[in-house]
Amino acid sequence: MLAASASAKVGQESPYTYEQIFGTALRLLRVDLDFKVTEKDADWGYLLFEYQSSETGKRRPRGAFQFVRAEDKVHVWLELPSLPAQQESAMLRRLTRKLEEEHGAPPRRDPARKEAPARESRGEAEREGAKDAPPGPHGH
Repeated sequence: MLAASASAKVGQESPYTYEQIFGTALRLLRVDLDFKVTEKDADWGYLLFEYQSSETGKRRPRGAFQFVRAEDKVHVWLELPSLPAQQESAMLRRLTRKLEEEHGAPPRRDPARKEAPARESRGEAEREGAKDAPPGPHGH
């Protein structure tokens, strides 16, 4: 019988803003868990860190949080290669609780309110503007 690999990645979607999630995850790692953050990049959406638990003994394996912006939510993935998936799930639940404690209820997003699509070209904008403009002195 083969043992299941512990190198899975666990993820969830969050309605909190990207900035709220990234900052809260960083504080969870550094302050609450006393893990060493070895690399972080908010622009590219990741935090790399070393962790230690009863399962890892004195070893300090690397873990990773990844964050991807979506239309009205953020996808959050956590990978702790040396631990079972239930440990990853527990840490994601802890992140969710910390978000609620620090920021309250998730921000409400109005699904009906969408940003206006960008215009294709300047020429199109000028043509549309010409339609709306009052007629000139010659009646055009």
